[in-house]
Amino acid sequence: MAEDLRTKISTGRLKPGERLPSEAQLASGYAVSTATLRSALAVLHGEGLVEKIHGKGNFVHRPLRRITYIGGGRTLRTEPSAESALRVSVRTTHLQAHGQLIGLLGVSVDSPLTEFHCLSYDGTSPHSLARIYVPRDLAPTDVPAESHCCKSVDAVLAELRPLPAEVRERVSARPPTPEEATTLRISSVMAVLAVTRVAADNTGRVVEAALLVLPGDRADALFTTHHMTMRGRAENDDPQ
Repeated sequence: MAEDLRTKISTGRLKPGERLPSEAQLASGYAVSTATLRSALAVLHGEGLVEKIHGKGNFVHRPLRRITYIGGGRTLRTEPSAESALRVSVRTTHLQAHGQLIGLLGVSVDSPLTEFHCLSYDGTSPHSLARIYVPRDLAPTDVPAESHCCKSVDAVLAELRPLPAEVRERVSARPPTPEEATTLRISSVMAVLAVTRVAADNTGRVVEAALLVLPGDRADALFTTHHMTMRGRAENDDPQ
């Protein structure tokens, strides 16, 4: 059954965005139990071929633009597309430091913070997620609740703040949390690219901590290392 649906999707008989028959209709048509049907749909969901939208049903997943995380900076880059630009929804919340935020930002318990919850959409499908935390006294006040751009999930905020003096980042692949899987409408077995980024100013104060979640079926990470030549190193060490 999964193979048959996979073939119909790959050959275009089932088109991107098309709603599949109801689970009852599919189970009847393939003469399988509901449990077997849901297992097959879970496989297709995990492969990124089928998307389940709560209350609406199962749909053929639209191909989503790939997104590249540019290491050492604060940018994401999406591949060009003739389709509409990514839409970024930003929710701003004031909260107090707790849990891992205390260590990431180097602040005391209950220090005032501002969270920017940024969710990008490619058409109507969630594309990537960023949760950005800033000390309350440094938080920009003119962040729009929604933006249309092709730049990045958090470009809305990056453009409002100066570049930090130092950026530390940790990149890992892991399963999504239940909340992330629901928000991004991805399978709980699909790996995500998780980026934890901490930015500090020239005094060493942490000015921003970001938790980025990029679904593995559309994410790449790019890091560029600049090696110093022996001559350049000698010139930098010259006490003149």
